Amino acid sequence: MKLHPAFIFAAGFGAFLALASTTSHAILYKWIDDNGRVVYGDQPPPGAKPEKLNASLGPADPNAVRDMATKDAEIKKRQQQRADEASKTAKDDFDGKKKLDQCVQARGRIKTLRNDAAVYRYNEKGEKVFYEAADRERAVADNQKLMRDLNCPVLPTT
Repeated sequence: MKLHPAFIFAAGFGAFLALASTTSHAILYKWIDDNGRVVYGDQPPPGAKPEKLNASLGPADPNAVRDMATKDAEIKKRQQQRADEASKTAKDDFDGKKKLDQCVQARGRIKTLRNDAAVYRYNEKGEKVFYEAADRERAVADNQKLMRDLNCPVLPTT
């Protein structure tokens, strides 16, 4: 019995396709090597804790990869916005505390200047220079202007 060449070719081609399809359905493993890197392969080394992956299945939705990338970008954008808002809030809190400290200091200077106690400052030579009445009023006016500029809250009088 003589075999027809087309039959031989078809049988050979079928065997080739069968072998090729089994290699495409080979099991794919994922593991972490000794250096902490993620490694993929068809044979994990002994002692590794491999995770079995099914490499033959693609995403059911062809747009899934694009959708995941879009969602990932949105998540990163929201995280950046939250970080920016937190930074702005922290800066606003710091500025508010600094303003409040300046208001308290200005009030304290005004109170000290209005008392009859001897008030002085140091000049560039390091000598004490006592405030005269006109200097006191000028310093009080300057501190009141500072408090208006800072929009300091008015304290209730008791």
